[in-house]
Amino acid sequence: MSDQGRGVRRTGLGMMLLFWVLFIAAGTWWFQGYVERQRNPNSHLVSAVEEGAPVVLERNRGGHFVATGRINGEPVEFLVDTGATYVALPSEMADRLGLEATGSAWFNTANGRVRGGLTRLDEVGLGGYVARDVRGSISTGLEGDTALLGMSFLDHFDIRIRNAQMVLEPAED
Repeated sequence: MSDQGRGVRRTGLGMMLLFWVLFIAAGTWWFQGYVERQRNPNSHLVSAVEEGAPVVLERNRGGHFVATGRINGEPVEFLVDTGATYVALPSEMADRLGLEATGSAWFNTANGRVRGGLTRLDEVGLGGYVARDVRGSISTGLEGDTALLGMSFLDHFDIRIRNAQMVLEPAED
């Protein structure tokens, strides 16, 4: 085989290798997005819903309502929990958001009775809605980057759950 033939063959192998690397990278990127949409089908709510429009949440693959919102202007992933009294944050998230405990209290959780801190959140937002001066709790028992969106925020809304959707609309006084 001539030097020119070897060069063409090397170029062809390089192009084929580049194709497969790009194909696998694109497939991985797409699959990660697919998995994320299955875990949090409401991630678009952080910026996509106009003010005053109903917020419609879709259940995730596990049957929970997970959505991306904001606390004090920072994006936060919420797990909607109508059994939680306050918006409950893991202590690491509270530190990242610069929140300090203003008191302490005992909480009854699914994991038993735990002590946590009380705090005030300047703003909690979901979709086009923002609630101000929302009561919150800092929980050392919570882990990860997900906060519980409890009734201190949800009390501002009329809540309807049908099939795989939860609809939040401003509560009528």
